[in-house]
Amino acid sequence: MCTTADGLLQQMTGRRSCRRFSADPIPASLIERVIGVAHSAPSGANRKPWRFVAVDDVALKRQIRLAAEEEERENYTRRLPQAWLDALEPIGTDAEKPFLEIAPWLVVMFRVDWETIDGHRVQNYYPAESIGIAAGMFLMACHQVGLATLTHTPSPMTFLRELLGRPVNEKPYLLIPVGYPAPDCTVPGIPKKPLDQALQWNRG
Repeated sequence: MCTTADGLLQQMTGRRSCRRFSADPIPASLIERVIGVAHSAPSGANRKPWRFVAVDDVALKRQIRLAAEEEERENYTRRLPQAWLDALEPIGTDAEKPFLEIAPWLVVMFRVDWETIDGHRVQNYYPAESIGIAAGMFLMACHQVGLATLTHTPSPMTFLRELLGRPVNEKPYLLIPVGYPAPDCTVPGIPKKPLDQALQWNRG
Protein backbone atom coordinates (compact mmCIF):
# COMPACT_ATOMS: atom_id res chain seq x y z
CA MET A 1 0.00 0.00 0.00
CA CYS A 2 1.26 3.47 -0.88
CA THR A 3 1.25 5.89 2.03
CA THR A 4 2.67 8.93 0.25
CA ALA A 5 1.71 10.91 -2.83
CA ASP A 6 5.13 10.19 -4.34
CA GLY A 7 4.68 6.47 -3.78
CA LEU A 8 1.23 6.49 -5.34
CA LEU A 9 2.47 8.46 -8.34
CA GLN A 10 5.34 6.04 -8.85
CA GLN A 11 3.06 3.03 -8.63
CA MET A 12 0.39 4.36 -10.97
CA THR A 13 2.80 5.68 -13.62
CA GLY A 14 3.95 2.07 -13.89
CA ARG A 15 0.47 0.93 -14.95
CA ARG A 16 0.24 -0.20 -18.56
CA SER A 17 -2.52 -1.60 -20.72
CA CYS A 18 -2.09 -5.35 -21.13
CA ARG A 19 -2.82 -7.31 -24.31
CA ARG A 20 -1.17 -10.58 -23.30
CA PHE A 21 -2.83 -12.18 -20.28
CA SER A 22 -2.14 -15.29 -18.27
CA ALA A 23 -5.03 -17.74 -18.02
CA ASP A 24 -4.33 -18.17 -14.29
CA PRO A 25 -7.64 -17.97 -12.41
CA ILE A 26 -8.69 -14.96 -10.36
CA PRO A 27 -11.23 -15.54 -7.56
CA ALA A 28 -14.64 -13.95 -8.05
CA SER A 29 -14.31 -12.43 -4.59
CA LEU A 30 -11.38 -10.28 -5.76
CA ILE A 31 -13.29 -9.12 -8.83
CA GLU A 32 -16.20 -8.24 -6.57
CA ARG A 33 -13.93 -6.16 -4.34
CA VAL A 34 -12.43 -4.07 -7.15
CA ILE A 35 -15.88 -3.53 -8.65
CA GLY A 36 -16.96 -2.45 -5.17
CA VAL A 37 -14.25 0.19 -5.19
CA ALA A 38 -15.52 1.46 -8.55
CA HIS A 39 -19.10 1.42 -7.27
CA SER A 40 -18.06 3.79 -4.48
CA ALA A 41 -17.36 6.49 -7.08
CA PRO A 42 -19.27 9.78 -6.92
CA SER A 43 -22.09 10.17 -9.43
CA GLY A 44 -24.72 12.66 -10.53
CA ALA A 45 -27.42 12.88 -7.81
CA ASN A 46 -25.87 9.69 -6.36
CA ARG A 47 -27.75 7.64 -8.96
CA LYS A 48 -24.82 5.29 -9.72
CA PRO A 49 -25.71 5.18 -13.44
CA TRP A 50 -23.73 2.07 -14.29
CA ARG A 51 -23.96 -1.69 -14.45
CA PHE A 52 -20.97 -4.03 -14.16
CA VAL A 53 -21.24 -7.45 -15.81
CA ALA A 54 -18.44 -9.84 -14.81
CA VAL A 55 -17.93 -12.70 -17.26
CA ASP A 56 -15.84 -15.81 -16.69
CA ASP A 57 -17.96 -18.31 -18.66
CA VAL A 58 -15.68 -19.80 -21.31
CA ALA A 59 -18.35 -20.16 -23.98
CA LEU A 60 -19.64 -16.63 -23.42
CA LYS A 61 -16.13 -15.17 -23.62
CA ARG A 62 -15.73 -16.98 -26.93
CA GLN A 63 -18.94 -15.42 -28.25
CA ILE A 64 -17.80 -11.98 -27.13
CA ARG A 65 -14.44 -12.43 -28.85
CA LEU A 66 -15.98 -13.50 -32.16
CA ALA A 67 -18.46 -10.62 -32.16
CA ALA A 68 -15.78 -8.08 -31.20
CA GLU A 69 -13.40 -9.29 -33.90
CA GLU A 70 -16.14 -9.06 -36.51
CA GLU A 71 -16.62 -5.37 -35.67
CA GLU A 72 -12.89 -4.78 -35.46
CA ARG A 73 -12.27 -6.24 -38.92
CA GLU A 74 -14.76 -3.73 -40.28
CA ASN A 75 -13.01 -0.96 -38.37
CA TYR A 76 -9.50 -1.80 -39.54
CA THR A 77 -10.45 -2.44 -43.16
CA ARG A 78 -13.22 0.07 -43.79
CA ARG A 79 -14.38 2.36 -41.00
CA LEU A 80 -11.27 3.93 -39.47
CA PRO A 81 -9.63 6.87 -41.27
CA GLN A 82 -5.98 6.52 -42.17
CA ALA A 83 -4.93 9.04 -39.50
CA TRP A 84 -6.46 6.82 -36.82
CA LEU A 85 -4.76 3.72 -38.23
CA ASP A 86 -1.46 5.60 -38.24
CA ALA A 87 -1.93 6.54 -34.58
CA LEU A 88 -2.57 2.88 -33.68
CA GLU A 89 0.41 1.57 -35.63
CA PRO A 90 3.04 2.04 -32.84
CA ILE A 91 0.81 0.11 -30.43
CA GLY A 92 0.68 -2.84 -32.84
CA THR A 93 -3.03 -3.59 -32.56
CA ASP A 94 -5.14 -5.34 -35.19
CA ALA A 95 -8.51 -7.05 -35.46
CA GLU A 96 -7.41 -10.20 -33.61
CA LYS A 97 -8.35 -10.10 -29.91
CA PRO A 98 -7.28 -13.41 -28.29
CA PHE A 99 -7.10 -11.73 -24.87
CA LEU A 100 -10.90 -11.72 -24.81
CA GLU A 101 -10.76 -15.50 -24.32
CA ILE A 102 -7.49 -15.86 -22.44
CA ALA A 103 -8.05 -13.33 -19.66
CA PRO A 104 -9.88 -15.07 -16.81
CA TRP A 105 -12.43 -12.27 -16.49
CA LEU A 106 -14.12 -9.77 -18.78
CA VAL A 107 -15.76 -6.90 -16.94
CA VAL A 108 -18.24 -5.02 -19.11
CA MET A 109 -19.36 -1.60 -17.97
CA PHE A 110 -22.74 -0.32 -19.13
CA ARG A 111 -23.88 3.31 -18.90
CA VAL A 112 -27.43 3.57 -17.56
CA ASP A 113 -29.07 6.73 -18.90
CA TRP A 114 -32.47 6.08 -17.30
CA GLU A 115 -34.18 3.51 -15.12
CA THR A 116 -37.72 2.41 -14.39
CA ILE A 117 -38.61 2.94 -10.74
CA ASP A 118 -42.13 2.20 -9.42
CA GLY A 119 -43.36 2.07 -13.00
CA HIS A 120 -41.95 5.48 -13.90
CA ARG A 121 -39.05 6.34 -16.16
CA VAL A 122 -36.43 8.16 -14.09
CA GLN A 123 -33.61 10.02 -15.80
CA ASN A 124 -30.06 9.67 -14.50
CA TYR A 125 -27.90 12.78 -14.30
CA TYR A 126 -24.43 13.14 -15.80
CA PRO A 127 -24.22 9.42 -16.66
CA ALA A 128 -21.23 9.80 -19.00
CA GLU A 129 -19.18 11.78 -16.49
CA SER A 130 -20.20 9.48 -13.63
CA ILE A 131 -19.29 6.22 -15.33
CA GLY A 132 -16.01 7.72 -16.51
CA ILE A 133 -15.05 8.36 -12.89
CA ALA A 134 -16.11 4.83 -11.90
CA ALA A 135 -14.07 3.34 -14.76
CA GLY A 136 -10.95 5.19 -13.65
CA MET A 137 -11.42 3.99 -10.09
CA PHE A 138 -11.87 0.42 -11.33
CA LEU A 139 -8.62 0.51 -13.31
CA MET A 140 -6.76 2.00 -10.38
CA ALA A 141 -8.18 -0.57 -7.94
CA CYS A 142 -7.15 -3.43 -10.23
CA HIS A 143 -3.61 -2.11 -10.50
CA GLN A 144 -3.37 -1.63 -6.74
CA VAL A 145 -4.11 -5.33 -6.15
CA GLY A 146 -1.76 -6.53 -8.89
CA LEU A 147 -4.23 -7.13 -11.72
CA ALA A 148 -3.65 -6.07 -15.31
CA THR A 149 -6.38 -4.51 -17.43
CA LEU A 150 -7.13 -3.23 -20.90
CA THR A 151 -9.78 -0.68 -21.85
CA HIS A 152 -11.15 -2.29 -25.00
CA THR A 153 -13.75 -0.44 -27.06
CA PRO A 154 -14.81 -2.40 -30.15
CA SER A 155 -17.20 -0.09 -31.95
CA PRO A 156 -20.12 -0.41 -32.23
CA MET A 157 -20.63 -2.41 -29.03
CA THR A 158 -24.34 -3.19 -29.25
CA PHE A 159 -23.51 -6.91 -29.43
CA LEU A 160 -22.48 -6.78 -25.77
CA ARG A 161 -25.96 -5.75 -24.69
CA GLU A 162 -27.46 -8.55 -26.76
CA LEU A 163 -25.03 -11.29 -25.64
CA LEU A 164 -25.26 -10.30 -21.97
CA GLY A 165 -29.03 -9.85 -21.92
CA ARG A 166 -29.03 -6.23 -20.79
CA PRO A 167 -32.05 -3.90 -21.35
CA VAL A 168 -32.25 -1.11 -23.91
CA ASN A 169 -31.60 1.64 -21.36
CA GLU A 170 -28.07 0.33 -20.82
CA LYS A 171 -25.37 1.33 -23.30
CA PRO A 172 -22.07 -0.63 -23.47
CA TYR A 173 -19.27 1.67 -22.35
CA LEU A 174 -16.11 -0.39 -21.82
CA LEU A 175 -15.06 -4.01 -22.25
CA ILE A 176 -12.23 -4.63 -19.77
CA PRO A 177 -10.23 -7.89 -19.72
CA VAL A 178 -8.86 -8.47 -16.21
CA GLY A 179 -6.16 -10.89 -15.06
CA TYR A 180 -2.45 -11.32 -14.49
CA PRO A 181 -0.08 -10.40 -17.31
CA ALA A 182 1.40 -13.31 -19.24
CA PRO A 183 5.03 -14.11 -18.32
CA ASP A 184 6.17 -12.98 -21.78
CA CYS A 185 4.02 -9.85 -21.80
CA THR A 186 5.66 -6.73 -23.20
CA VAL A 187 4.29 -3.26 -23.88
CA PRO A 188 5.26 -0.72 -26.55
CA GLY A 189 7.95 1.71 -25.42
CA ILE A 190 5.82 4.77 -26.07
CA PRO A 191 6.61 7.77 -23.84
CA LYS A 192 3.74 9.38 -21.99
CA LYS A 193 2.90 13.06 -22.42
CA PRO A 194 4.81 15.05 -19.76
CA LEU A 195 2.73 16.36 -16.88
CA ASP A 196 3.70 19.96 -17.60
CA GLN A 197 1.84 19.66 -20.90
CA ALA A 198 -1.34 18.63 -19.10
CA LEU A 199 -1.24 20.84 -16.00
CA GLN A 200 -1.77 24.60 -15.73
CA TRP A 201 -1.54 26.61 -12.54
CA ASN A 202 -4.12 29.37 -12.39
CA ARG A 203 -4.66 31.56 -15.47
CA GLY A 204 -2.67 30.73 -18.59
